[in-house]
Amino acid sequence: MVRVLQKNYGVDPSRMIAAGRSEYISMADNATPEGRSLNRRTRIVILPQLDQFFKLLEKK
Repeated sequence: MVRVLQKNYGVDPSRMIAAGRSEYISMADNATPEGRSLNRRTRIVILPQLDQFFKLLEKK
């Protein structure tokens, strides 16, 4: 996603951060098909201030 924003929309890469949580913070148990479905997700958060982004992450 970062590369798409950079290449297609000219967003300065120094203004973007890519972060992943994958298996470390799952939304549901992977033991069921429903749980695995919930865990296959992509969230894109666009915030004007980085401190707001970190506060959002701390709530989980």
